[in-house]
Amino acid sequence: EVQLVESGGGLVQAGGSLRLSCAASGFTLDSYAIGWFRQAPGKEREGVSCIHSRDASPYYADSVKGRFTISRDIARNTVYLQMNSLKPDDTAVYYCAAVKSTYCSPIPIYDYWGQGTQVTVSS
Repeated sequence: EVQLVESGGGLVQAGGSLRLSCAASGFTLDSYAIGWFRQAPGKEREGVSCIHSRDASPYYADSVKGRFTISRDIARNTVYLQMNSLKPDDTAVYYCAAVKSTYCSPIPIYDYWGQGTQVTVSS
């Protein structure tokens, strides 16, 4: 059974950092592309970052480029999203998602989703 479990969200002041984790089970990261999405109240789900399965090359939305870093640990079957220089606009529920594909995508074409973790950035 494929499962994704996010953790690491919380409340942080503007300028602070958080590291989100996405623990995967039921598949291996070298076969599945992983995406991080976020959804704020009243807004559409936004693709934040993703990582290709074959070479772990990343994609970042312009809104987070230079502040967020996606990475993976094959041994732990976990994908991370390091978020630095957080802004109040980053406040949202963050989801990780998986699709059996070489290439990831910033649009929500993924087959499996986690339950989400809340990130709140205070000003």
